[in-house]
Amino acid sequence: MCNVGWIDRVLRVVLGMGLIVLALYGFAWGWIGLIPLATGAIGFCPLYTLLGMNTGCKAAE
Repeated sequence: MCNVGWIDRVLRVVLGMGLIVLALYGFAWGWIGLIPLATGAIGFCPLYTLLGMNTGCKAAE
């Protein structure tokens, strides 16, 4: 299953890593960066499924 395109994945991983780095410097909310990091790494976003979005992978026919 895939509903996140490659540009979206790269942006998610970069954003997630940036937030995690902030968390390491004391910004507690930075741990929320684990979510975009994980969704970017696996290429699947549950929220996109609920909203009917698809930013790159072909939909199953």
